[in-house]
Amino acid sequence: MDYKKITETPSNYDGLEHMDTNAILVNMNKEDKKIADAVEKMIPQISKLVDELSKKFQNGGRLFYIGAGTSGRLGILDASEIPPTFGMPHERVVGLIAGGDSAIRKAVENAEDDTVQAWLDLKEHNINTTDVVVGIAASGTTPYVIGGLKDAKKNGILTACITNNPGSPIAKVADIPIEVNVGPEFVTGSTRMKSGTSQKLVLNMISTALMIKIGRVKGNKMVNMQLTNDKLVDRGTRYIAEGLGVDYIEAERLLKKYGSVKKALDAEADNTIQ
Repeated sequence: MDYKKITETPSNYDGLEHMDTNAILVNMNKEDKKIADAVEKMIPQISKLVDELSKKFQNGGRLFYIGAGTSGRLGILDASEIPPTFGMPHERVVGLIAGGDSAIRKAVENAEDDTVQAWLDLKEHNINTTDVVVGIAASGTTPYVIGGLKDAKKNGILTACITNNPGSPIAKVADIPIEVNVGPEFVTGSTRMKSGTSQKLVLNMISTALMIKIGRVKGNKMVNMQLTNDKLVDRGTRYIAEGLGVDYIEAERLLKKYGSVKKALDAEADNTIQ
């Protein structure tokens, strides 16, 4: 091993069981404050990935996340939020986890140690060179993820990774490595904590920036969101009222007429121009 596995280094704190509740929480919070700064250092790499993704998406490409355990679950979480938030078909951003869907709730023994399964999982989605694969692994050593990235690269597919161990094997495999050094975990080796939080921040940045770049946001509004409940219908109505300078009743009528915020805004803008 020619790199330091930071995620396994001892915590900056000891005797955790002897701390009172306030001390535990204060010290956890101290560690959490370091996360955003660590992510900030990776913005150039994240930007590079988003720019490549936006090009691929304009040509019908897709984004695949692959991971195991917490990392896999975070990828699935990010992917699952794209359709309701931005109105994209669910197959455009896909999260895959070692062990399959059952591993979302319960760990599947040895699933992450399989070096060939990720590529088999990706092939079920007819993955091709218009797509991008992002491997997520705090340790940077997860065989499922490394194997998937290697096979994707062999087949001419752009790859990236999110890891918390700079210089790790996964970073050497990925075309665009995003290496977020958050330091030791509060509980030694518990990467569901700072590492997992940093991954969530990076995933938010990747998918949100991508959706903005490909036109799924107007101004600062989620104009393509799915109107699946009363809260979202109300939000959509208010967006139209603000965007067109009409009252709530008229905005509600326009939302019912066009079926989406974006269609209402675009159609009424066209009418104004004419």
